[in-house]
Amino acid sequence: MGKTIRQLSEELKLSKQAINQRINSVNGFRSKHTYKVKNHLEIDNQGVKILANFDKQKRQEQQPNRQAENDKDENIDHILLKQLDVKDQQIANLQQALDQQQQLQLAIVAENRQLKEHVQKLSGLLEPSSTTQQQQSNDKDDTLSNSINVIHDNAENDKQDQSHIVDDKKKIIHKNKVNKSWWHFW
Repeated sequence: MGKTIRQLSEELKLSKQAINQRINSVNGFRSKHTYKVKNHLEIDNQGVKILANFDKQKRQEQQPNRQAENDKDENIDHILLKQLDVKDQQIANLQQALDQQQQLQLAIVAENRQLKEHVQKLSGLLEPSSTTQQQQSNDKDDTLSNSINVIHDNAENDKQDQSHIVDDKKKIIHKNKVNKSWWHFW
């Protein structure tokens, strides 16, 4: 005598839906191992054994698949670990390159400061020299203006001398004229 789905679910501690799913998952189970008694369905003893051992059978069927999946998972894990190692190495290389760039940048900044200080020292040395050059230029301008002034003074002196001479000549001519005037004879 067989068992009903309700009895089997209580015995296997599974829900009626789980029993029905297992019945439907085994090909030809309903036609071979079930029969109808009054208004409910009964499962013969061989069917009960099949359903009771269903989990064992499924595990045995799935075991090679699980082994393949485990191997596949291990393979994927191995690949992922290799990729992580490569990424870690790339990050380390990039970090090292960044550190080198920062060190170079600091060295350039320090060198620029030294160059600025050197330029300031040189410009400090050039300022007195440029002041000297400016003074020499001023001296040349003064000498040139003095020369021009001397030439101008000489020209004025020459003009004055000429005008003095002209005045003297005029006086002489005037004296001569005075002397030669007709009324001086009286």
